[in-house]
Parts: sequence; structure tokens; C-alpha cells
Amino acid sequence: MTMRRALPLLIAALAIQLALTLPGAAMRPTPELPLLLLALVLGGGMARLPVAAALTLLAVQKLADLGMVAALGRPFNIAADLPLLDAAVRLLAGSFGGLAGLGAVLAAALAAAVGLALLPAMTPRLENLRYASQRAGLATATVAALRDFRAAAAQDPMAERPGLLGAIDRDVLVIFVESYGRASFATPLYAETHRATLRRAEADLARAGLAIRSGYLVSPTQGGQSWLAHATFASGLWIGDQALYQAMLASGRQGLFHHARRAGFRTAAVMPAITRPWPEAAQMGFDRILAAPDLGYRGPPFNWVTMPDQFTLAAADRLLRGQDGAPLFAQVALISSHAPWVPVPRLIGWDEVGDGSAFAAMAAAGESPQEVWRDRDNIRRHYRDAIDYALQTVMAYALRHADKPPLILVLGDHQAAQGIAPDGGRDVPMHVIGPAALVERSAAWGFAPGLIPPPDSAAIPMDRMRDLILQGFAAPGIAPMERPAAQGRSSPSPATTRTEVPS
Repeated sequence: MTMRRALPLLIAALAIQLALTLPGAAMRPTPELPLLLLALVLGGGMARLPVAAALTLLAVQKLADLGMVAALGRPFNIAADLPLLDAAVRLLAGSFGGLAGLGAVLAAALAAAVGLALLPAMTPRLENLRYASQRAGLATATVAALRDFRAAAAQDPMAERPGLLGAIDRDVLVIFVESYGRASFATPLYAETHRATLRRAEADLARAGLAIRSGYLVSPTQGGQSWLAHATFASGLWIGDQALYQAMLASGRQGLFHHARRAGFRTAAVMPAITRPWPEAAQMGFDRILAAPDLGYRGPPFNWVTMPDQFTLAAADRLLRGQDGAPLFAQVALISSHAPWVPVPRLIGWDEVGDGSAFAAMAAAGESPQEVWRDRDNIRRHYRDAIDYALQTVMAYALRHADKPPLILVLGDHQAAQGIAPDGGRDVPMHVIGPAALVERSAAWGFAPGLIPPPDSAAIPMDRMRDLILQGFAAPGIAPMERPAAQGRSSPSPATTRTEVPS
């Protein structure tokens, strides 16, 4: 065989090998390779183009798996994850610039085109590829899971129960802290900083007369898709992917905020990451939605992060709290600890917050995302500092309102990606802060006093929290729910790491 004929064969062999072995060891021989090379030499033209297209799709699926495993700790599910592509491109554009988002789209298109160009002569028996059958099985299982999910959504034991939330006589704030997970207590790099911050806050809050209890929950996601955690917490259903999220919205399920509205609260969502229309919010039980444009921020963004957490909380006070009439029951999503974790804001005096212009110098300070993300250790340091800022801000906010405290439920939405937060599985902390008469009710959930949960604390699946809150704060005479078992019926999450650094 001449070099002129051998070179295309070698290139095709490499392409075949990559398609067959990604995301594993690409240079390890596979049993299919010799057969495909033989087909390349002897095969006719009729079957080559459709087979090439099939192998290209296989390669694209595997590349998608690589990206999803790195970001979210799970493979790409074509039946559930296609809507995430647009969100991923917008995140890249917001963090690293419009050219980065455009580059990602062009790179994906180029990869598909190259695959079609390099794989036109292969005639493999794709049905023998275990990987392809596994991914097809995953999509089929997702469709079946949707049927079961819809049935579960229709069977709601809380739907007609009276007196739920009847013991609460004040505002309630459910504050999600972006990317806050058990790694803050289990990973030494983070624990040294975050534990110290929480110990100081615990002492300050106790001196101000506030009670505190903390525990762990299991989130349905890791590394992203915060809305799945928000929906799981509120709906009482395990929502682990986008398909289940859409099914929940269509189900008419009465979530935590529907029940709060029925109990006489004003309901609201403060969502500084929402910059585009959010029609699905109408199904979530919120009377009022405050998206990024509604919060009045006039400072510059912090890359993808639209505004600092301190401004978000100050805006919630200004726009929602302190009003006559019914108490407030609100969800607040804090996003300063969202990737790319640069630049990290710092706390200022609450009377200096104003319209956000005071944060302008911070938004322009420090390294760029491109500089930070060249080095994993630097990424982790910035992640540590961003979480610490978020914790300082939330605790300072609780202390600021100690004279007339709301009931504050602070929790992480999910852990950061495994490369950033390798310890703690999918566990996230939850803190209950407020007057002792209300906070002590969370003892029945297994929550311990203080802001630092014990290292051996069992984690409650996040979908249990709707019913625990509804019944745990029910009016007198309504029987409370029994303390739940950890890692319950609905959690498909991986095993959780229990080892933590010493206090």
C-alpha cells in the first residue's frame, strides 16, 4: 500500500479509535477496530454515509458526556438535557465574553463536520457497541421515569391538610446560596476559612438572641442546574433532570409557596440570575417575581453574576419586607458564589449599598476569568473566597434583623463540580435561624444546634423538606411528621463522603 493510500487509512483509524473509546483511554485497542479497518478497505459505498453519521453521533454523545461529567458529575442524557445547551452557551458568554460562547458553538459544529468527513468508509455493527446501547437505555429509562413521576405528582398527601405553616407569625425567607455544599466542612482548603466565618457568626447571632440549628440535605444535582434544587425543595418531588422539571411544572403540583399563599402569606421570588422571560414561574406559587431588571441594580456586573449578594438582600428588604398586611414567604437566590467566582465582592456598610454603584470598583478588580481558570488551585481559592463572601453576607443580614427577626432558612443549592468540590458527594448544608420557639422545631428533623453540622450528620433528601416544613411549622393540634431516614426513597445520588476536618 502506498503512503498516499495509507495516510487516509491511518487518519480514519485514529478517528474510529477516538469514536469507540472516548471518554476512556483512547489509545487502548478495541476489538471493533480491525473489523472497521477491513471495512474501510473493502466496503462499498452504499452503507458508508449512514454509518459515518451514526459514528459521528456516537462521538458527539461521548464528548457531551465528558463535558457533563466534568460540570455536573453525570453523563449527558439526550432525553432530558438538550435544553441545557442554550444555557451553557449563555454561561460561557457571560463569564468569558461573547466570543467564547460563539467559539463553543463553532467548535461543536466543527467537531461534527470533521467527524462526518473522517468516518465515511466505516461499516461497523453498531448494535454490538455497549456504550451506544447504554445511552439508548438511559433515554428509554428517562421516558419511563416520567410516567412514574407524573403519577407521584398527582398523589399529594398535603393537598387538603389544614393548619400547615400555621405556627409562623412572621416573614419567612428561604435563601439559597449558590454552590454551597458539604465540601465547606469536609475539604481542608475550604473548611479552615468557612468554619471560622460560621463560628464568628454563630457567636454574634447567639449574643443577639437568635437561635440556630443546622443539618445536611441531599441535592438532586451537582455543579449546576440550581433550578432543579429549588424545584425539588419546594415541590416535594425528586427533580433530577430537565425532563422531570418540565413534568413538575405541567403537573399542577402544589409546592411550598402555593401552601404558603393558602396559609395567608404573600409569596415572592427574588431571582437576580433571571435576565430573560421566565414564564414557568407562574406555576410555582409566587405572587411576585423580582428578576434581575426588577431589583434596581445600577452597578456593573461581576462577569456572569449580575449583582452582589448584599445588594440582592438589600433589594429584597426594600421591595418586599416591612410592608403592612400579610407576612412574606419568599425565595431568595444568591449568586455571588456562582462560577467563574471572579471577582469576589466584599461586604460594605448596609447604608452604603444604595443603587449598587458602590460596587463598581470591586467589579473591575482582580484577575480575569481567563487568568483564574488557567490554574485549578487558583480556581479553588476563588471558589473558597466567593462562598465565604456569601456566608458573611447572609449572616450579617440575619444579624441586622435580630431585633425583629424573620425565620430564615439558609441552604446550598448544590455542591460545586467534583473537580472543585471533591468531598461531600451531593450533600448541602441547611441552617435555620430565628426565634427559638420556631427554630427548635427543626430539632425533630435531626438538625443540631449551631451553624456547623456535626460531621456524622445524616443527610435528608431534599424532596422531603416541603412536607417537613409544612408540618413542622403547622398550627397547634396538627401532628408533626416523624423524623425522616437519611438517603431516603427518592435519592439516586452517589454515596456521600462523611469524613470531615476536625473542628
